[in-house]
Amino acid sequence: MSMQPKGSGEIPAETVRVAGAAFPKGSLAIRVRDELGPLFRDEEFADLFPVRGRPAWSPAGLALALVWQFVEGLTDRQAAEAVRARIDVKYALGLELDDPGFDFSVLSEFRDRLAQADGGRRVLDGVLAAARAKGLLRKAGRARTDSTHVLTAARELCWLEQVAETLRSALNALAQTAPDWLAGIAEPDWFRHYATRAEDSRFPAGRAKRDEVGERIGRDGTRLLAAVFAPGAPAGLRALAEVETLRQMWVQHFHQVEGEVRRRGPKDRPPGAMRPVTPYDTDARCSVKRDTMWDGYKVHLTETCEPDTPNLITNVATTVATVSDRSMAETIHTQLAARGCTPGEHWVDAGYPTGAALVSALRRSRYRGLTKTSLQHQLTGAALNLARIDAHLTGTPRAHTRTSHFARLRPADQTIDGAKRT
Repeated sequence: MSMQPKGSGEIPAETVRVAGAAFPKGSLAIRVRDELGPLFRDEEFADLFPVRGRPAWSPAGLALALVWQFVEGLTDRQAAEAVRARIDVKYALGLELDDPGFDFSVLSEFRDRLAQADGGRRVLDGVLAAARAKGLLRKAGRARTDSTHVLTAARELCWLEQVAETLRSALNALAQTAPDWLAGIAEPDWFRHYATRAEDSRFPAGRAKRDEVGERIGRDGTRLLAAVFAPGAPAGLRALAEVETLRQMWVQHFHQVEGEVRRRGPKDRPPGAMRPVTPYDTDARCSVKRDTMWDGYKVHLTETCEPDTPNLITNVATTVATVSDRSMAETIHTQLAARGCTPGEHWVDAGYPTGAALVSALRRSRYRGLTKTSLQHQLTGAALNLARIDAHLTGTPRAHTRTSHFARLRPADQTIDGAKRT
């Protein structure tokens, strides 16, 4: 597809008339368009498309549709349907009432283009530029940064499931690439053990029996890797992503002791930052923060905190779960400076939420991989900004910190964790 910039983005007169009649009190989508104007221009995404080819749907419109998807928590199908059928969304996008929209698969394709070019920052920056023009984002103000955990989209696996699924994934990839070769080297038992998902298997309950199953999987994977790396193996098998994942998993979990494949002990395994936890999201890592253990990522969010303007997300930094908070300070400051959002006063909270609060939130990535998870967080930040700007425009007061009925009875001069309550 090629990108051909559209016109000035004026809202069609009939769309204005019908939207005004259907929403006499306005809506979030209508207020955002009226107050902030068009947030994006097609030219900003020109590098994501080839020069020639069938014209693509407006990338500026797709960017807004993606943000809207995160504002309302919509699936791709629901977001595409909103563009096709909702008057207020057509108003925000500047579409004719009879515009048929696009197929829902276009959103996934456009997300891929954004992810490959770190385009999520462009989307967030577009919202911030509009907020700055409206006087809702000031320079050298106050800001605060905090981080939270993000679960991988892939299902959490126990150790036996992890190695069995890694081997099964590699076998499926090899079966597609070199079926005749694989049929010739596959052991008869492999079809019984790895033809279906590991979650459908009944692993033994006893520790000794489970260790035996683990060592059997280790031997089978070692045999497969030896065959793939043998001189007579078809060209290209070693380059398969699933084969490389199998090799990495086997290096971290198994080694040979006197010619026998054995599971590595905990002290003999690579550090957590180097250990994949699932073959279906090889960027995800396992990490621990206080009482919380999770497989996935970590996101650092920086927001403004001025009393008379909305709290806007000015920076989003997504890392693997094992990256420490303190190592991100310089990176965050550099990113804030690059977009002209360096705060005059920057608060960094060392007292992060409790494990119970983090678990009760159950934040989970929609997508697999660090790149797409990072894009999700950029779009989420843009969506939060639109919702907060709308709350500011409509005079919606900020929610107060929740306090239990008993805590409200605490005497004013009583201390909390050694600090006087203010």
